[in-house]
Amino acid sequence: MSEIRKKAQTAKEASFELGLKSTEEKNSALLAMADQLLEDTAVILHANQQDIERGRNNGMSESLIDRLSLSEQRIAAMADGVRQVAELEDPIGTKVSSWERPNGLEIEQVRVPLGVAGIIYEARPNVTIDAAALCLKTGNAAVLRGSSSARASNQALIASLHKGLRGQAISPDVLQLLEDTSREAAKELFTLNQSIDVLIPRGGASLIQTVVKEATIPVLETGVGNCHLYIDASAPLEMALEIAINAKTQRPSVCNAAETILLHQEWAKNHLPRLLDALHEKEVVILGDEQVRKRDSRVQPAGERDWANEFLDLKVAVKVVDSTKAATEHIRLYGTKHSEAIVTESQADRTLFFAHVDAAAIYHNASTRFTDGFEFGFGAEIGISTQKLHARGPMGLIALTSYKYLIRGNGQVKS
Repeated sequence: MSEIRKKAQTAKEASFELGLKSTEEKNSALLAMADQLLEDTAVILHANQQDIERGRNNGMSESLIDRLSLSEQRIAAMADGVRQVAELEDPIGTKVSSWERPNGLEIEQVRVPLGVAGIIYEARPNVTIDAAALCLKTGNAAVLRGSSSARASNQALIASLHKGLRGQAISPDVLQLLEDTSREAAKELFTLNQSIDVLIPRGGASLIQTVVKEATIPVLETGVGNCHLYIDASAPLEMALEIAINAKTQRPSVCNAAETILLHQEWAKNHLPRLLDALHEKEVVILGDEQVRKRDSRVQPAGERDWANEFLDLKVAVKVVDSTKAATEHIRLYGTKHSEAIVTESQADRTLFFAHVDAAAIYHNASTRFTDGFEFGFGAEIGISTQKLHARGPMGLIALTSYKYLIRGNGQVKS
């Protein structure tokens, strides 16, 4: 039996017992895991450094190195996220709705775990912790398949979580890390319908599309983030500049960073040089349309591909439009339905933007960088869904649940 099949079966068996654990038992386990992460910080950082060195030797880009890198602060933040998950209300067993039929049957809809979640992700060791915490809280076992680039980090993190679970009411078997990161192993994982109930890919477009196309297991699809910031004619200068710089440069390697800035022609006429200077000061490479290039010789020409590109780097496309409607049409053509933002003082333009833009998260006078489970108060997230079925946007506890109907009768039979 292969490693993947064996670990998936182990997770499935452990999920039955996990689904019966009380909220108190799950929370106790989560707090123990968080404490153990902090205790093992030095060991985790040592393993992470091995991955970083190997990545640089293999020519990994700095944006991916940033996603891969851990620090004392990031580990502390992960532990804090686990504690926040412990503090959240447990959705399992809660009543969604109830009603009584004319024949006297009492019907109740309650939340239940999905069972076993397979999480497939790239150079993001933080996903190991987020997935483990959210799955455990919702009574789901987790089969984690990280990338080879983060193998040492993920091994250290799972070892720490397993250590934290010792002595708790929950078996470490509920968290399984797959050591085999080959493509052949991934294909095997995609078809383990008897052991795994849902697959959740987190990574670039190539990974996500591979899982969607090849998996026979249901997929909770997370999406890439070609996010836009539209600065309307009435946008206050300082607010617009601050939001633009934050959305693009605060952490450019993540999916909720802005990749295109759209400018109303009236705002551009008065303030475009200030925006371009602010971006250049942050060492952002700017690709612009003809109107933008005319105002600054440092701007490179933007091609059709650039409007659709998720740069994940200090690079941005800038375009001038003649109306809010034109901005929404550009977003409809090139957006990925992730996160979009408008800066405006006009209630009418805000309303139009909110109504016409189809995205999981739409912001008014705020940075796209807030599309995140932690920022939404979920404690952590399993990913950001850009689809519309089952879950959309940052996926927290509720996204990892299904429901069942409990029907109470007193002898009813169907005539």
